[in-house]
Amino acid sequence: MQNSNQHLIKINLPGGVISAGDFYEILIIAQKAGAQHIRFGNRQQLYFTIVAEQLEDMELDMLSAEIDYEIDGDLYPNILSSYIADYLFNQDNWLKEGVYKDVFSLFSHRPKLKINVVDSNQTFVPFFTGHLNFISSDVSNYWYLYVRYPQTNTLYCWPSLIYSDDIAGLCKVIEETIDANAGLFYAEPGANSELFYQLVNQRAGLVVQQINQPLQIPEFHLPYYEGINRQGNKYWLGIYRRDELFAIEFLKELCHCCMQTRLGQLYVSPWKSILIKNIDLADRDIWGNLLNQHRMNVRHASNELNWQVEDLCDEGLALKRQLVREFEEADIRTYRLSFAVKVKPAAVPFAAIVIQKQVNGLFDILHQPDFNPNLNGLIPYRESVIAAELSRYLIQLCNHFYETCSHHQNTLPPLQPGQLTPPVVKQVYQCQSCQTVYDEQYGDDWNNIAPGVKFEDISNYRCSTCDAPKQNFVPAHLNQ
Repeated sequence: MQNSNQHLIKINLPGGVISAGDFYEILIIAQKAGAQHIRFGNRQQLYFTIVAEQLEDMELDMLSAEIDYEIDGDLYPNILSSYIADYLFNQDNWLKEGVYKDVFSLFSHRPKLKINVVDSNQTFVPFFTGHLNFISSDVSNYWYLYVRYPQTNTLYCWPSLIYSDDIAGLCKVIEETIDANAGLFYAEPGANSELFYQLVNQRAGLVVQQINQPLQIPEFHLPYYEGINRQGNKYWLGIYRRDELFAIEFLKELCHCCMQTRLGQLYVSPWKSILIKNIDLADRDIWGNLLNQHRMNVRHASNELNWQVEDLCDEGLALKRQLVREFEEADIRTYRLSFAVKVKPAAVPFAAIVIQKQVNGLFDILHQPDFNPNLNGLIPYRESVIAAELSRYLIQLCNHFYETCSHHQNTLPPLQPGQLTPPVVKQVYQCQSCQTVYDEQYGDDWNNIAPGVKFEDISNYRCSTCDAPKQNFVPAHLNQ
């Protein structure tokens, strides 16, 4: 936990990419201010901590270097992208390095909404964790847009494809429209999407393309993103840290290696790792020596790499470590699964299985439809579980997933405009503040409500997670 004499500095790396020279400059400023480590976030941003006495000098250095930053805040979320996956974790298509760079270069404002710019042919980077989620279509330079209204889990599919050059301008118009109509579109799960479209479209002046093919959500597969690996006739290097801490001295030497071997860019992943592409065979030993000198382990188990933990969350990180150890002892298979620890109410996890902490210290276990992190609508599996029992129920859920896979082929339906999930079949009630679900099939142990009790029949109900009153719950639907 951050103490009162410290400040958390956040720097956005748009699209999760930065030049070695620019990164080195940030490292020098951070080290001069007393920082020893860098951490990365789920949105490909960068963090470090300094003491209050160093803040003024650091701000002068940032101003001189023309680096945008935030102190103890996250008013301007980073633009997340799948640029890192290009050529490594996706299929060959029109979305290349130049397209990403062109999109990023057109942003003349610092967005306050979370923006995702994602290739639909990969599953390394999440599709829908932003407010404005641009997902590549089969039509060259055109994108699906899925809007998630702020502080809701409601997704609206824009009724036409968006041209690459219009993404930045459209983001600005959408942000201004939501700000000007906060009562209609902010924290409003039932927002009028038709009105929203009209208000934005009359200002945006878009070059549009008709949606002829609905978005196809691919089956989830997390590629192994660590170590030195082949990339055609070259290599790429992925580095993950179990404690999420990257020593600045190591990163400085990494930047030197990039410049020495004429590699211009580094990439940050949503899994809080870093990646270097296009390493020549002749330079492979240079990178191997760097890893040797700093005793860097780059072969962690796959069932450790498929976890998401909220940014700067030591509690979540400790629970992840505990569960990974218990999975290892049980020799459990987790291929095609991913896990997230959710401690903060506002977090939007990218995972097939979510371990969500209640206010009373117990945990709920939930999973996405078809165990695909890019589908929406968490389904409760177990509620009010003590930490010591989590691994037992998680292993049961993993076994259920593989039993399901063995009985039928897992094919995912296409997403129709305006629809994220397949047709719904079950009504529940969901808290508008923290997204907790009341499902009469399970009842609510925390509130001493037995399974089978209808929500309408409960009086004086309060949310078991955030203590919101009953009137804060709205009807919602889940797939069975």
